[in-house]
Amino acid sequence: MGLIVQDKQFVIPGDELATGIDYLPANGAYREDDKIYAAQLGLVNISGRLIRVVNLSGRYIPKAGDNVIGKITNIGFNGWMVDIGYAYEAALSLKEATSDFIERGSDLTKYFDFGEVIVAKIVNVTRSKMIDLSMKGPGLRKLKGGKIIEVSSSKVPRVIGKQGSMISLIKEATGCQITVGQNGKVWMLGSDFNKEMLAAAAILKIEQEAHTSGLTEKIDVFLRGSIK
Repeated sequence: MGLIVQDKQFVIPGDELATGIDYLPANGAYREDDKIYAAQLGLVNISGRLIRVVNLSGRYIPKAGDNVIGKITNIGFNGWMVDIGYAYEAALSLKEATSDFIERGSDLTKYFDFGEVIVAKIVNVTRSKMIDLSMKGPGLRKLKGGKIIEVSSSKVPRVIGKQGSMISLIKEATGCQITVGQNGKVWMLGSDFNKEMLAAAAILKIEQEAHTSGLTEKIDVFLRGSIK
């Protein structure tokens, strides 16, 4: 009972990762009875009790200066660990999380709790793949509510468009707030579920047709035809 694979091990769909209830499946993994299996081809990432499989297809490579969307996965004495969709989790220190003075032993969940989603900037990536985040800067914040979808990080420039033209088109047509992370995670918040779903459909259409010409016009027609 327990782990069957090692951290950073290459797996294919259907590979058994763990048995028993000591571990929980995360992105790219699923449970069937008392076993956890890989749902996609990639590298195993083990963080505490969580097992995920990081997709190698069009995978995101972190670099300093990127704004990314991530989920809080762990809280320590000195800060938070954040899943940004890479084989290695990123670290958000107390110093880079807030300007507040935080006494030793304070309840850090008052700032960021398990499972909460944030927009943060990568400020450093070391040779050993340690990734440091910061919450200090315009647009960096906790994201509340809404919907998150994922696209290939290589398609992010097409989703944003030249000078933000494509994402502005979707925002105007749906009325949704939309934030695109360089790691391929896209957060949207609309006045109702249908508008969020329309924004998501448009973004996924961009990903699928990113190689085609006249894409802005196609998305404009798609949005106009979908709005009633």
